[in-house]
Amino acid sequence: MAKEYIKRAILSDLKSHLNRKEITMLVGPRQCGKTTTMNLLKKDLEEKNNKVLFLNLDITEDKKYLATQEKLINKIKLEFGNDPGFVFIDEVQRKENAGLFLKGIYDMDLPYKFIVSGSGNIELKEKVSESLMGRKRLFNMSTITFDEFVNFKTEYKYEDRLEQFFEIEEEKGENFLLEYLNFGGYPRVITSISLEEKNIEIDEIYQSYINKDIIKWLRVEKIDAFEKMMKISASQVGNLVSYSSLANGVGISVETVKNYLWYLEKTFVLDRCRPFFKNKKKEIIKSPIFYFHDIGLRNYAVNKFGKLDEIDDNLGFLFENFTFNILKERLYNSNTEINFWRTKSCAEVDFVIDFESEIIPIEVKFKNFSKMKIEKSIQSFIKKYKPKNAFVVNKNLSGKITFKNTNVCFTPFWKIKDEII
Repeated sequence: MAKEYIKRAILSDLKSHLNRKEITMLVGPRQCGKTTTMNLLKKDLEEKNNKVLFLNLDITEDKKYLATQEKLINKIKLEFGNDPGFVFIDEVQRKENAGLFLKGIYDMDLPYKFIVSGSGNIELKEKVSESLMGRKRLFNMSTITFDEFVNFKTEYKYEDRLEQFFEIEEEKGENFLLEYLNFGGYPRVITSISLEEKNIEIDEIYQSYINKDIIKWLRVEKIDAFEKMMKISASQVGNLVSYSSLANGVGISVETVKNYLWYLEKTFVLDRCRPFFKNKKKEIIKSPIFYFHDIGLRNYAVNKFGKLDEIDDNLGFLFENFTFNILKERLYNSNTEINFWRTKSCAEVDFVIDFESEIIPIEVKFKNFSKMKIEKSIQSFIKKYKPKNAFVVNKNLSGKITFKNTNVCFTPFWKIKDEII
């Protein structure tokens, strides 16, 4: 399959925001497809005869136009004349004090719409976003989602009826799932044909992340310790994290461990999942669990990239990670957090979504069910919290039974977005 663009669902949201005065800010992991998406927006605007200027701060020639606000405005006026237009700034994190720079221009109330993008680093996510409070809308871009992946692999034949595809083509659906759990969602990995090419691409992505985000931008000096901690975190996906154990394993202080984990979160590598609790004496209240934004990067970190088969012990935890990412995608732009539940007596539920008015427990099982069976873990939660609905995410079974007045819904992986939230 030739390398080509993979359709992104976020593109329509970005197009809808182009008629708003606010700055459109697109952020996400390095090499997740932001520049490609920006170029598609540019092309669409040009086809509608709009004036467009595209600047990329990775290009030396473009940097001079952003040396000062005056130089940028002069460049825009040169290109647009007296007309309004659209100004794209790619890799905006390269600009020092980018937030204040853009805020000053925005407050001039000029007839220009700004669309900016940048890879995840602390400056972009914290300082830039804070400076532009009330002046921008933030769009978080992930690597390729599973639905986007399947649509690409099936050449968009079933784009508007994926559910039917999974119901009828069960074996193909499970093969796609296994492929996705092996290689993840980086566009260049997906569009590479051979395993060798995929390995080259994921290695380049990993090295670029370490060299640019971690060494250059965050100036982490103990790079060996950082990489070791990242690998340990990758091996512990879905498990409770002990800061002291991590510190001992890596040979750094607990405070440094916490800093490194924070860096990994802010650079779109890890997501923290916190415990859900009401009873501090009986339930886990402190230790978090971490999941990877991209499963392929996780596999690369532990030398499992492209090496997982149906009986690999890692798949259960990766299926949890997969489910977490879908739930996170579905809850995008909401204030609702995804938690997990553990008791000190070892009862557990993989995910709990607390909508205040409703609590939803979700158990994840990487298995095919022949019949619906409610396991003790979710029984414990139902008895304690009496939720209206509970879910068991699995590979194949769809159905519903009742336990203690709770509807327990068995949901195959391809129905998570539509059935759970």
